[in-house]
Amino acid sequence: MKKITTGIVAHVDAGKTTLSEALLYRAGNIRNLGRVDNGDAFLD
Repeated sequence: MKKITTGIVAHVDAGKTTLSEALLYRAGNIRNLGRVDNGDAFLD
């Protein structure tokens, strides 16, 4: 299996966690799409 490392860089509150969460969800790596606001994000 080939691994790819990426980085997401932006200003504070630009949506980095939301974008990363959505990418993981669409790729099938996480089952639920969490929200930073609710405190249930996988990455936060």
